[in-house]
Amino acid sequence: MAMIGVRCTPAALLSTATALEALPEVSYCVVVAGAYDLLIEVVCEDNDALLAFLTERLRSIDGVLETETFVYLRILKQNYEWGTATP
Repeated sequence: MAMIGVRCTPAALLSTATALEALPEVSYCVVVAGAYDLLIEVVCEDNDALLAFLTERLRSIDGVLETETFVYLRILKQNYEWGTATP
Protein backbone atom coordinates (compact mmCIF):
# COMPACT_ATOMS: atom_id res chain seq x y z
CA MET A 1 0.00 0.00 0.00
CA ALA A 2 1.10 3.53 -0.71
CA MET A 3 -0.26 7.06 -0.56
CA ILE A 4 0.62 9.15 -3.59
CA GLY A 5 0.43 12.93 -3.81
CA VAL A 6 -0.38 14.08 -7.34
CA ARG A 7 0.07 17.54 -8.82
CA CYS A 8 -2.13 18.18 -11.86
CA THR A 9 -2.54 20.77 -14.56
CA PRO A 10 -5.25 23.09 -13.18
CA ALA A 11 -7.63 22.71 -16.13
CA ALA A 12 -7.45 18.91 -15.92
CA LEU A 13 -7.95 18.41 -12.18
CA LEU A 14 -11.33 16.68 -12.24
CA SER A 15 -10.71 14.70 -15.43
CA THR A 16 -7.42 13.49 -13.95
CA ALA A 17 -9.19 12.47 -10.74
CA THR A 18 -11.82 10.59 -12.77
CA ALA A 19 -9.11 8.73 -14.70
CA LEU A 20 -7.26 7.85 -11.49
CA GLU A 21 -10.31 6.61 -9.61
CA ALA A 22 -11.04 4.20 -12.48
CA LEU A 23 -7.73 2.35 -11.99
CA PRO A 24 -8.17 -0.93 -10.10
CA GLU A 25 -5.16 -0.30 -7.85
CA VAL A 26 -6.64 2.96 -6.53
CA SER A 27 -8.66 2.42 -3.35
CA TYR A 28 -8.98 6.09 -2.33
CA CYS A 29 -8.94 9.31 -4.34
CA VAL A 30 -9.55 12.80 -2.96
CA VAL A 31 -9.12 16.37 -4.15
CA VAL A 32 -7.10 18.27 -1.54
CA ALA A 33 -5.73 21.73 -0.79
CA GLY A 34 -2.05 22.13 -0.09
CA ALA A 35 1.12 20.85 -1.73
CA TYR A 36 -0.80 18.36 -3.90
CA ASP A 37 -4.00 18.54 -5.91
CA LEU A 38 -4.99 14.90 -5.35
CA LEU A 39 -4.14 12.16 -2.90
CA ILE A 40 -4.60 8.57 -3.96
CA GLU A 41 -4.11 5.40 -1.98
CA VAL A 42 -3.05 2.39 -4.00
CA VAL A 43 -2.86 -1.29 -3.20
CA CYS A 44 -0.37 -3.26 -5.29
CA GLU A 45 0.67 -6.89 -5.04
CA ASP A 46 4.36 -6.09 -4.43
CA ASN A 47 7.04 -3.49 -5.11
CA ASP A 48 7.38 -4.56 -8.74
CA ALA A 49 3.65 -4.01 -9.27
CA LEU A 50 3.90 -0.61 -7.57
CA LEU A 51 6.81 0.34 -9.83
CA ALA A 52 4.81 -0.70 -12.91
CA PHE A 53 1.81 1.29 -11.67
CA LEU A 54 3.92 4.41 -11.13
CA THR A 55 5.92 4.27 -14.35
CA GLU A 56 3.51 2.72 -16.84
CA ARG A 57 0.05 3.78 -15.71
CA LEU A 58 0.02 6.78 -13.36
CA ARG A 59 2.46 8.97 -15.26
CA SER A 60 0.76 8.27 -18.59
CA ILE A 61 -2.52 9.88 -17.48
CA ASP A 62 -3.21 13.26 -19.05
CA GLY A 63 -3.02 16.04 -16.49
CA VAL A 64 -0.50 14.39 -14.14
CA LEU A 65 2.46 16.74 -13.69
CA GLU A 66 4.29 15.32 -10.66
CA THR A 67 3.87 12.61 -8.08
CA GLU A 68 5.36 11.78 -4.71
CA THR A 69 4.95 8.31 -3.30
CA PHE A 70 4.76 7.44 0.40
CA VAL A 71 5.11 3.67 0.86
CA TYR A 72 3.41 2.28 3.95
CA LEU A 73 5.90 0.48 6.19
CA ARG A 74 3.44 -0.25 8.99
CA ILE A 75 -0.21 0.66 9.47
CA LEU A 76 -0.75 1.62 13.11
CA LYS A 77 -4.43 2.48 12.89
CA GLN A 78 -7.03 2.17 10.18
CA ASN A 79 -10.61 3.15 10.90
CA TYR A 80 -13.44 3.29 8.37
CA GLU A 81 -16.47 3.94 10.53
CA TRP A 82 -17.26 7.33 8.97
CA GLY A 83 -20.92 8.13 8.66
CA THR A 84 -22.07 5.40 11.01
CA ALA A 85 -25.47 6.36 12.36
CA THR A 86 -25.89 6.37 16.12
CA PRO A 87 -29.29 6.16 17.81
